[in-house]
Amino acid sequence: MGRDDTPVTRSDEALEPMLYLCPTPIGNLEDITLRAINTLSACEAIYCEDTRRTAILLRHLDIKKPLLSCHTHNEAQRAEEIAARVLAGEAVAYVSDAGMPGISDPGERLVRQCIAEGVPFCVLPGPSASLTALVLSGLPTVEAVFAGFLPRGGKERREAIARLARQKGTVIFYESPLRVAETAQDLLAAWGERPAALCRELSKVYEEAVRSTLSALAERYKDEPPKGECVLLIGGCLEEPAGGADLDETLNRLLSEGLSAKDAARQASALLDVPRNEAYRRALEIKG
Repeated sequence: MGRDDTPVTRSDEALEPMLYLCPTPIGNLEDITLRAINTLSACEAIYCEDTRRTAILLRHLDIKKPLLSCHTHNEAQRAEEIAARVLAGEAVAYVSDAGMPGISDPGERLVRQCIAEGVPFCVLPGPSASLTALVLSGLPTVEAVFAGFLPRGGKERREAIARLARQKGTVIFYESPLRVAETAQDLLAAWGERPAALCRELSKVYEEAVRSTLSALAERYKDEPPKGECVLLIGGCLEEPAGGADLDETLNRLLSEGLSAKDAARQASALLDVPRNEAYRRALEIKG
């Protein structure tokens, strides 16, 4: 596996019985590998996140196969079904709507099921919106953190933002175009000003990379959201952990948002890398 002299599987050759996770184009339908085409042509069944979207791709590739749905709501059931088919000697392919299955898409449960039951599987390399955007952004690529989609609101969102605050590498988010401005503003409030980039419609006709700052992106898109699928990238933390007055400032802001002293201390501790008991003690003092 992975040797330079590994022959390309031809569509008229029988595939070895296993599950094949096949990445699909993130925009331009030409961005699919020969190996993926041949695998989809030769497999005995194709499971996919959305049969309508995958049908468009298969028509483009002139591949005629029945499609079976496997999405977030039925993945656990389908995983058992797929595992059984592979163990019975079938070659089965799985594709999500775009990019790599399992990366902010269904596929993770399939992999876990295969590992648990000893079912052979392989992952084909291919398109990835996160890596494409990382290189396009111009932000540092030596170290990067893929954070997927942030929780939409509440305590979970605040805590996720706090956990990522001290990451030294570029942080990569997937985001709805309708929430880009809100997310940029939330990150600005929690992390302070940082370089940022908004990459949208990757590999499509209207592909765009807006390289700017968090404050500028929040302002740019607050009244008119960007169009298309978006990847938001933020420069990593370059400052040493703060304390003292910064702790008071952070706690005051969190407490003013209605957080309890305990929750404010937890988030301040994560943001500033100060001991949680110290942050909690100070939060109680500020609340009086």
